[in-house]
Amino acid sequence: MAQLKDKRTLILGAGSGIGRAVTDRYLEEGAQVAALELSQDKCDQLATDHPEVVLTCGDAVSIDHNRTAVKRATDAFGGLDVLVNCVGLFDFYTGIEDLDDQVFDAAFDEAFRVNVKSQLASVKAAVPALTETGGTIILTASTSSFYPGRGGILYIASKFAVRGAVIALAHELAPDITVNSVAPGGTLDTDLRGLSALGMNERSLGKAGNRAKDLKSSNPLGVALTARDHADSYVFLASPAARGMTGRFLHPDGGAGVKR
Repeated sequence: MAQLKDKRTLILGAGSGIGRAVTDRYLEEGAQVAALELSQDKCDQLATDHPEVVLTCGDAVSIDHNRTAVKRATDAFGGLDVLVNCVGLFDFYTGIEDLDDQVFDAAFDEAFRVNVKSQLASVKAAVPALTETGGTIILTASTSSFYPGRGGILYIASKFAVRGAVIALAHELAPDITVNSVAPGGTLDTDLRGLSALGMNERSLGKAGNRAKDLKSSNPLGVALTARDHADSYVFLASPAARGMTGRFLHPDGGAGVKR
């Protein structure tokens, strides 16, 4: 039986990596899916692969683009039940001493603009529709939201901010809306890009050398998880089985927090 049958959903960052895997899994589980994606190439590919998706090509940090995506979803489906945000940028382990004064402001603003503002902008745009349906919000945190060493200072700081946002939003929006998060560990097939301010926008974390070996060595289970592995956590949080949860985090990370 489909776990998400007729769930009306909007997924941000749906064109690649975890966002694309969530999109695929939600469709498999019977959800009606709308998507917001920045990259035109990824929009085109998603439209080809899933013409049934109500697609908006736009920027998740923009309130206006988020409102457009929400309106298109609600116009198409008659309402909205689930919001999922999978948007983010990486800093490739850049430490505080590695940040030159000339790029510090721009790098800080970019990291928090994409990793934090996009999450809040999507929530702000979707809250009215989700309040009407008693819906759910699923944001994307990270292992880096809980432990150091899984990114650089800007990535970790911004992901800790996402962790705080999940808890604050869960408190603020209860009892009308549940707010939970998935905190994935490293992912094999991610297209997580670097900060433009650091000249890293063409670097993709998923293409790093020895990726599978490095991921297996980073967690107690010795696993290199894929985006599809993570996607099942998003399915669970959107399903009726999670109706009693809010302000919580699922950790598909190979047990990264067990042994430190």
